[in-house]
Amino acid sequence: MQQKKSVGQLLGRAGIRIPLILWSIAVLYPIIWMFIGSFKSNGEIYANPWGMPDQFNFENFKSAWTDFNIDTSVFNSLIVTALGAVLTLVLAIPTAYAIERLRFRGSRILFTLYISAMMIPMVLGWIPLFFLLQRFNLLDNIYGLAMVYAVSQLPFTIFVLTSFMSTIPKSLEESASMDGLSPYGILLKIITPLSMSGIITVTIMNAIQFWNEYFMALIFLQSEGNYTLALAIDYISNEAEYTNAWGTLFASLTIAIIPVIVLYAIFQQRIAKGMTEGAIKG
Repeated sequence: MQQKKSVGQLLGRAGIRIPLILWSIAVLYPIIWMFIGSFKSNGEIYANPWGMPDQFNFENFKSAWTDFNIDTSVFNSLIVTALGAVLTLVLAIPTAYAIERLRFRGSRILFTLYISAMMIPMVLGWIPLFFLLQRFNLLDNIYGLAMVYAVSQLPFTIFVLTSFMSTIPKSLEESASMDGLSPYGILLKIITPLSMSGIITVTIMNAIQFWNEYFMALIFLQSEGNYTLALAIDYISNEAEYTNAWGTLFASLTIAIIPVIVLYAIFQQRIAKGMTEGAIKG
């Protein structure tokens, strides 16, 4: 009986783990192949696309960094990502606090509207946003793009932060109010530190979203000097079709993906913990 049970357990575990292993290989192998290809010359890529390079050299990275202005694109992406993430928090934290703690007529309706906005495809707002940015002279401007990014992630950020703030005891706010703290002081000194787990979680997820975003950058940015990293890589990809600069393309993709992998590897547990706590608390 125990033997049958153990065989059943092994089969059950194998049925779960084998698909996961196969899926991991399917996801990781193209990334590893791209990373290896970034150190190959074009001749090596064509002669042996699946093999290791004869020697690891950084010529492709130098070419991507200088010849295709990846350095400028990386800087633009850093500005857009950092500014968008900070602006999202500046707008979302007070809004989430007001919806959760400052009960007023229509607060529930307002929260429902924010949640409903998560269900609306962002593509529906691209044309109005294009003309709005054009009117305020923010078209083809990385700071205008950062504002668009911040607004696009507000519903998700407010949803998560509201879930965290809802579990903070109101007695702490009452005590702080009796000690003379203003509502803004309570928000900054009491609510924000206690919601830090949720704040860090949404900030990391928003930053990864802004770093990888392509379509809005394609629509709202026009000059090559303002290209984000995603647009620069798309430009290199189009060039590679005619110049066969596949090694340079792989190098630029590696430059783009390494920060995301490092960031997620460092904060993986915090992201999982934050999202789980937010779901439970909500």
